[in-house]
Amino acid sequence: MIYDGILLGSGHNALVLACYAARAGLKVAVVEKNDVAGGGLTTVEHPPGSGFKHNTHSFFHRALTSMPWYRDLELERYGVRYIEPELNVAMILPENRVLEWWTDFEKTFASFAAISPRDADRLREWTERFRPIVEQILIPEAQNPPLPPEQRLAKLRQSELGRTLLEVQALSPIEFVMREFEHPAVRAGLLFFNGLREVDLRQQGFGHSIPTLMASPRKAQMCLGGSRRLAEALCADLREHGGEIFTNWQPRSILTRNGRACGVESMTGDRIEASQFVASGLNPQQTFLDLIPADVTSAHLRERAAGFEYNLLAPLFALNLNLREPPRYAAAEQHPELNHAFMMILGLDDVAQFHDIVAAHERGEIPRTVMWGTCPTQFDASQAPAGRHTAFMWEKLPYALHGDARNWDTYKEQHGREMLALWQTYAPNLRDALLDSFTRSALDTERLLPNMMRGDLLVGSFANDQIGYHRPFPGAGTYRTETPGLYLCGGSTHPSGNVTGLCGFNAAKVVLADCGLPHG
Repeated sequence: MIYDGILLGSGHNALVLACYAARAGLKVAVVEKNDVAGGGLTTVEHPPGSGFKHNTHSFFHRALTSMPWYRDLELERYGVRYIEPELNVAMILPENRVLEWWTDFEKTFASFAAISPRDADRLREWTERFRPIVEQILIPEAQNPPLPPEQRLAKLRQSELGRTLLEVQALSPIEFVMREFEHPAVRAGLLFFNGLREVDLRQQGFGHSIPTLMASPRKAQMCLGGSRRLAEALCADLREHGGEIFTNWQPRSILTRNGRACGVESMTGDRIEASQFVASGLNPQQTFLDLIPADVTSAHLRERAAGFEYNLLAPLFALNLNLREPPRYAAAEQHPELNHAFMMILGLDDVAQFHDIVAAHERGEIPRTVMWGTCPTQFDASQAPAGRHTAFMWEKLPYALHGDARNWDTYKEQHGREMLALWQTYAPNLRDALLDSFTRSALDTERLLPNMMRGDLLVGSFANDQIGYHRPFPGAGTYRTETPGLYLCGGSTHPSGNVTGLCGFNAAKVVLADCGLPHG
C-alpha cells in the first residue's frame, strides 16, 4: 500500500496533523498499536456494559474550544460539545473555608479577598498585567513553530510586554508565588492549580506559568459524552476526507530509501509506503532508537534521543468511583455553591507541602495525599446509568514506587482505599454511596500508552532546555528531523503534552509547507 503520508500513533496530535493533511488532498494513513484510536482520549465503561463511563487518562481540557484546529476541523459537525462550568475550581481548606476560581473574575477576586485582601489585589494586578501578554505573545507563540532562542529573545526585548514576560519568566513558579503572595493557602492554591499540575515548581524559566494561567480567558472544560468523543470526531473528519486508520498495527521499523523516510513496517511484516512524509506522534526514544535502524541515523542524534528526560512529578494515580449519588461535601453547608463546583482540590493546606511532595517523589515514596478531581455526571448525566454517578480523584505519585514501578501492581488497591478514606472525610456520604471502584497507576498508563514513558502525561520534562526550539532536543525542535521526510508531531515537541492539539497543528504547518500545500 502506498500513501502520501503515514502517521505513527493515533494520539490527538497525530490525528490533528492527519486531518489537515487529508483536507489538503493528501492520502494519509494512521497506524495504532491499540485496538482503538485516540491515545489518552479514552472513555471506558467499568464494569464493561454497565453504563458507568470513566475518563481514565484525560478529562480537564483547558480552553480547547479556543484552539484554531477545533474551529478549522469543524469538530462540532461530528457531535462534539464542550462545557465550561462557572465555578471552575474549588479548593477546600481547613475549617471548611474555600478558595474558588470562577469563569467570572470578580467572583474569583471575592473568594481570594475573603482569605487575604492583599492577595486578592495582587491577583487582579497580575491578571490585568498579563492578559495582553497572553493574547499578544504567548498564544501566538504556542500556535506556531518555535523561534530560535536568540531570535525570540531579541523580539521580546523590543516591547514592554516582552520585557515583562522575560523578567517574570526568569523566576521559578515557587519564587514568583512566594514573592508576590503572602497567605499560605493562597500560595498553595496558586502553585497547585497553576503550577504543579503542569511543571516542576522549582524549574527556573517558568515563573510566568502562574500569571499566564491567571490571565487566560478560558478555564477547564469537559467534553460531553466523555473525552473519547473528541477522538471519535477527529477520526470521523479524517475518514470523511479520505484518510485511513489501522488499529492493532504495531510498527517495528521506519523504512528509509536513499536516506529518506519512505514507509513503515509492522511487527507482523506488513509494509505501508509513504511517498511524501512519515510523522511520528511517539516519543524520541521510540522514534529514533526503537524504530529507525542505527545505521540510518547519526550517533549524535541517537545520543540526544537517549538523553531525553521525563518529568519526575508528572505521573498520575487515579481512583475512579461508581456511585448512587454525587459526593456531598461537608463544606457545602457553609458554601452551597460547592455543590456545583467542577474541579475539587482536597488535602492541600500550606505551600510547605510542595517541598514534601517533591522529596517523596525523589525517594520513590508516597507523600501526604493532595488530590483533585470531579463528578462528571453532575454536568453530563449521559456518563452513568439513570440516577447514578461517576467520580474520580487524581494524585501525583512516583512512578518507581520504592524503586520499582511494578510495586504498584500489589499496592495500588490499598492506596486507592487510603485515598477514598480521605475523600470521605470531606464528603461523608461516600461511605454509603459507593457502588464500585477501581484504580489506575502510572505503570498502567505506560503499559497502555508507551509514548508516556514513566507515566509522564506531558511526554517529556521541561528541564535541561527541553522547551521551545529545543524540544525534544536541539536539531529536532521544528518538527523536522535530520532524516528527510521524517517529522515529529507528538507531545514531546513544542509546546508540549496535555490536550491542546497544538503540537499536531504546528507540525501540520511545517509538513504541508514542505509538501508545497496550504495549511487550513
